[in-house]
Amino acid sequence: MDLITVDFETYYDREFSLSKVTTEEYVRDPRFEVIGVGVKLNNNETEWASGSKEEIKAFLQTFNWDEAMFLAHNTMFDGAIASWLFDIHPRVYTDTLCIARAVDGVEVSGSLRALAERYSLGVKGTEVIEALGKRRIDFTPEELSRYGDYCINDVNLTYDLFKVFAPTFPRDELKLIDLSLRMFVEPTLDLDLGLLEQHLVETRDYKDKLLVSAGVDKQALMSNAKFAALLEGLGVAAPTKISPTTGKRTFAFAKTDEAFKALKDHDDPQVQSLVAARLGNKSTLEETRTQRFIDISKRGLLPVPVKYYAAHTGRWGGDDKINLQNLPSRGVAAKKLKCSIVAPEGYTLVEADSAQIEARVLAWLAEQEDLVAAFTNKEDVYVKMASRIYGVAEEDITPEQRFVGKTTILGAGYGMGAVRFREQLKNFGAEIDEWEAQRVIKIYREANRDIFNLWKAAQNMLVYLSRGDALPFGRNNLLQADVDNSAIILPSGMLLRYADLTGEQGEKGIEYSYQTRRGRTRIYGGKVIENVCQALARCIIGYQMLEVSRRYKVVLTVHDSIVCCVRDDEVTAARNYVETCMRMVPHWATDLPIDCESGVGKSYGTCE
Repeated sequence: MDLITVDFETYYDREFSLSKVTTEEYVRDPRFEVIGVGVKLNNNETEWASGSKEEIKAFLQTFNWDEAMFLAHNTMFDGAIASWLFDIHPRVYTDTLCIARAVDGVEVSGSLRALAERYSLGVKGTEVIEALGKRRIDFTPEELSRYGDYCINDVNLTYDLFKVFAPTFPRDELKLIDLSLRMFVEPTLDLDLGLLEQHLVETRDYKDKLLVSAGVDKQALMSNAKFAALLEGLGVAAPTKISPTTGKRTFAFAKTDEAFKALKDHDDPQVQSLVAARLGNKSTLEETRTQRFIDISKRGLLPVPVKYYAAHTGRWGGDDKINLQNLPSRGVAAKKLKCSIVAPEGYTLVEADSAQIEARVLAWLAEQEDLVAAFTNKEDVYVKMASRIYGVAEEDITPEQRFVGKTTILGAGYGMGAVRFREQLKNFGAEIDEWEAQRVIKIYREANRDIFNLWKAAQNMLVYLSRGDALPFGRNNLLQADVDNSAIILPSGMLLRYADLTGEQGEKGIEYSYQTRRGRTRIYGGKVIENVCQALARCIIGYQMLEVSRRYKVVLTVHDSIVCCVRDDEVTAARNYVETCMRMVPHWATDLPIDCESGVGKSYGTCE
């Protein structure tokens, strides 16, 4: 298979550039124009072509893309141009930006300039200032030649960088990069414009009704001082707090502020209406997200910007101002937005969600065999935990008690203390006192001694790693330490990094931290296990995604779920196949009990 390295140079000005708009908006905008393109076939000399759209297309079609790997630095951009404008569809997409995030970690710069310097590949040229605001016809031949030299240098650096990464980068991860990029550069999903426009009207009407009910205008609600005056006019003292950044007292009007949240249930209905109007109108996310979907639908299919290796643990994330990873999960808004994402005519969506995958990984990794057996036997582990907490038979557990059991299983497994556990329950409307929270945490730890011991093993790993020594841990010593990179080696070949890991004397002994872009971040045994379980779950989901993609096109992944698009006449067979894949595990986890739930529908929101 040929390796073809590509870099497009495009028109931009002060108001129209990738710093001002999203990739999708930029490439699909009528103002968009390709000035030229640099292309390198394998190790051959890089070619520069500039001309009309038709001339560049003719040049690109001289290459055999059907048997080629398309390489760029930020392929979401260059691949979109190739696909959307020039109908170029290579056999495989790859991306040095994606690879760099995985290899070097998300905490360091992935710019081509920074990478070229980091790996001593040469100097990236400076921006061609003369290009600002210029169409192709505005360039002199000399300027175009210099622009071409700049582009050729970028292509060569990208090629050289790939040659640095390629020998040791896991093959399966290259496949996952390809899958992730295709969701954007070769979009499949459509958007229901009518449903979106209806939802936008309803959202705005709802906000207006809140204002009418409260008897105030929007301007008064948006101003903290005016809103405080409205509360005081109803005999309610405006809640305040000490700002953690300034140290000064300020109004506590955030939706997460406990004193403000309490006002939603105030005895005075007028206060309730005022607070509801503030909360409803202050948030603009629903409107802006819906409007963005509407705008995209008018331009074409939905490019799904799934960012490969977006997080420290390797999880996928949202990108391009469309984060499908955090669509609302409850209420009418969630239903409307998800239902607006639809399969093309003649196709159906199949969604499969891995059940409790991180909790299962934790039990398995810790060799907590009673919990592993419960998962294997498809027992309700939340009910079993609730039965321990409340001392009643499993068949007598109420939904409320099961919820406490669920929160305990999913939260307490990473060293969560009583205070945080109590807060987490409260966020979901469940109230327990401090003594009860301490009791629940104690019950969990006594019932899961092997998980408790896993935290200690991870803490010992931090001690050794900070000293430059290796200490494996987990089932069959699955997790090895990489001393040189201050990291844990995952079975996928990827690294879970803790850059510049150091220990300093604290109030409760040696406390460990590592360097991130946001500064020093504290790390401890329980947090390491949380990171590890999330990273291993991601490895498993990635493995399953590749298995699904052998037969059907994967169009979306959200957290622990995979969505694929299948022909209407294949729905039953596809659903069975996807479920089979979602119960498969990699070779290093053969005895890990995995399960899933699936659904089918014409839209993402109706996959049930």
